[in-house]
Amino acid sequence: MLAADPGASIASIAAEAGVDRRTVYRRFASREDLLAAIYAARLTAIEQAIEDARLREAPVAVALHRYVENIIAVNRTWPVDLTRMLADDSVHARRDAGIAEVDMFLRRATDEGLLRPDLPSGWTSALLPQLMHLVSRQLPELSPGQAADVVVDTLLNGLGTP
Repeated sequence: MLAADPGASIASIAAEAGVDRRTVYRRFASREDLLAAIYAARLTAIEQAIEDARLREAPVAVALHRYVENIIAVNRTWPVDLTRMLADDSVHARRDAGIAEVDMFLRRATDEGLLRPDLPSGWTSALLPQLMHLVSRQLPELSPGQAADVVVDTLLNGLGTP
């Protein structure tokens, strides 16, 4: 509900969940506390997705597909935008750490010849999340693995070495 309507009320969220709004307020003192819990869960899921992809150890092509598949699953499970929470220093630091890990992996992918080295700095890093977001929303009928196939194929054929 919050992905579709960031202004959704606690009462409407509770109704959608099939509980009384008092039940929600027993767990979360305010709407902001509920949002913070949602964003924290999304961040934790992203961190787990990065860890599970083994971006430093796995072969680059395997790690790329695993990362994309994992993030697509996160995007579908937690379809909320983190930008509203970036004023929180701890959220910002956790998000930046994940971005740094993926950027290091993309440099590795370029160094190992999977991605073209002649692209503007940061281009792949900016494009990959957009592709994952797009496939998460536009192709919901595909499993995360199938959706990852589309993203990786698009990325490599558009940015990969010939």
